[in-house]
Amino acid sequence: MIGVGVVGCIYGMTCIVGLVDGGVVYVGGDSAGVSGDDVMIRLDRKVFRLGEMVIGFTSSFRLGQVLRYSFVLPDVGLLDSLSYLSTVFVDECRRVFGEKGILSKDDEGMDRGGTFLLGFRGGLYYVASDFQVGEVEDGFYAVGCGAAYAIGALFASRGEGARERIFSALEAAARFSTGVRPPFVIESV
Repeated sequence: MIGVGVVGCIYGMTCIVGLVDGGVVYVGGDSAGVSGDDVMIRLDRKVFRLGEMVIGFTSSFRLGQVLRYSFVLPDVGLLDSLSYLSTVFVDECRRVFGEKGILSKDDEGMDRGGTFLLGFRGGLYYVASDFQVGEVEDGFYAVGCGAAYAIGALFASRGEGARERIFSALEAAARFSTGVRPPFVIESV
């Protein structure tokens, strides 16, 4: 537990895992908040539903709070999912992140937000800190400090049920990464 006098931010070092199975998108995450060598188990979830999306974030808990409580999904209109996410959605992310003070500039002057996975209309998408949006071919992905362990576990567990695969991936990440801790949360859309 983080004691009085500890200076620094609590970051979601984390492991966020996403998986598409039968048109349903599952996103799971851990509960660790990390600052240096200190770890805190947080009750505020890194994985949540937002309208017709499920989102799992890493980077900072403030990013997740802004997405969960201040972000209003813009209208999709006639756009396909990737077009919508790559334009209207990330443009609104940039605007809200700037308004709420979590948008930063990198060394080259480019805007930076945070990293998160999202499930939307049967697809799993990765939103990078530079606001690029990607959809992975394998139908599963992970972000955070435990991502490599989770991706390996997801690959090795093909053929098992979706929730079991996500739970196993998070367990592997917690076993081998210092920044990942249970309890695990899984949401689907």
